[in-house]
Amino acid sequence: MISQKPYLIRAIYEWCIDSGLTPFLATMVDSRTNVPKQYVQQGQIVLNLSTVATKELLIDAEWITFKATFGGLLQDVSIPIENIIAIFAQESGQGMQFNVEIKTEMTNSDEFKKPGGLKLVK
Repeated sequence: MISQKPYLIRAIYEWCIDSGLTPFLATMVDSRTNVPKQYVQQGQIVLNLSTVATKELLIDAEWITFKATFGGLLQDVSIPIENIIAIFAQESGQGMQFNVEIKTEMTNSDEFKKPGGLKLVK
């Protein structure tokens, strides 16, 4: 069966854009996730997905990919759909959270600490 998750992510993203809100994405970071590591906190990162902050945004069945500027440098970002924790409007916090299975690789990472459960790092 095809996962509903990428469809729901696209829907919340479009709702944010259509409503004049800023879409933010929270994701777990593992070895497949290509994000600037200096911004990762406790194995997670929160990213601005607005049309001003990203270029060439693509949300397909398996990946979210885009280009974004971090510290003045344009970087490629790629995130497995299965790692997405939430997509939400920055202004209101409204959006959708997803269950994410924590992989052994994540829990063994020095970057990932699980004090009292997962939380969104903003």
